Amino acid sequence: MAIAGQFAVETPPHSIPATMQAAVYRGVNDIRLETVPVPKIGPGEMLIRVHSCGVCGTDLKKISTGSHSAPRIFGHETSGVVAAVGEGVRDYHPGDRVMVFHHIPCRQCFYCQNKTFAQCTTYKKVGCTAGFEPSGGGFAEYVRVMDWIVEHGTVRIPDGISFEQACFVEPVNTCMKGIDALRLRRGESVLAIGQGPIGIILSVLAKRTGATLITSDLYPERLRIGSSFGLDQTIDASRTNVVERVRELTEGRGADAVILAVGGNSLIRTAMDAARPGGRVLLFAQTQHGEALIDPAAVCVDEKTLVGSYSASVDLQEESVRFVMNREMDLERLVSHRFPLPQSPQALDLAAHPQPSSMKIMIQPGSIWTGSTREGNSQ
Repeated sequence: MAIAGQFAVETPPHSIPATMQAAVYRGVNDIRLETVPVPKIGPGEMLIRVHSCGVCGTDLKKISTGSHSAPRIFGHETSGVVAAVGEGVRDYHPGDRVMVFHHIPCRQCFYCQNKTFAQCTTYKKVGCTAGFEPSGGGFAEYVRVMDWIVEHGTVRIPDGISFEQACFVEPVNTCMKGIDALRLRRGESVLAIGQGPIGIILSVLAKRTGATLITSDLYPERLRIGSSFGLDQTIDASRTNVVERVRELTEGRGADAVILAVGGNSLIRTAMDAARPGGRVLLFAQTQHGEALIDPAAVCVDEKTLVGSYSASVDLQEESVRFVMNREMDLERLVSHRFPLPQSPQALDLAAHPQPSSMKIMIQPGSIWTGSTREGNSQ
């Protein structure tokens, strides 16, 4: 079985080559298309032929900061087709369409018992690799999926659901975890700062709780995309003071909760100022350690709460799968650019320097073997 465009069709069996193409990280901002060995699998493991892999902001930070040693092959929002299974694998077979998580916790340690799964030692181990130090591996033609991920972190893609839609299961899970951490109540006002793909997903999930959403972004184009998902109360941050406008919309108080979905620390103070006394601020995209300007009296005297959320929750795995696979949100509409694997350096450069019209960037190794007509650089 192989893939034509986005969906499976019957074709002659596929032989696994000895080598493949991959986008290899060689140092700070240095990504090279290279020929590398196809990873070997062991008992309990699987080999996935990658169709699509979304570019995540955490990949970009690792590439731009040199926080991880080289060489590595990044990419963790991965979907594709099972190419081979190791001894003992019974639940999956070659030809199955799947997406894979790259982190799954042990569920038994102190951190798992306290529901802080991202701090679990097993969770910190990456269970998918295309070679070198395990780092996700989705920016390659094939990915080796290790046994604990095969058992607990592999999800079948239903008929009629595209590989691109399936790629969003992991990022949706991370967003659900963040929204849960905010403990929103029906009727509360929420400001979502940043309307990139993650900001829009967070906003839709927040609205799903019954909250009233206000969204802001520097790019009107992104606000228009958000509006197409029902996020109609918007603030053009390039022309309007966000804090003042939010207070106007909330009887002078400020938002009950603020979601900061923009990387870096520069907008933390804005987010805190936009929250009412006693309000909550979710820091979602601030994944780098470093100094940040925070008013301590806002926390103490104004009783505002800073909430952090990082990575996915295994407790939300089934809910995130249902949300994506039932198409409760048409996530494919967030994909603005699709690049075949040979153009992955350009894809990563665009993702690192987003334009007003650029949203989710997909790298599609599958375009090499499908002849897909959707492999161009824009939608």
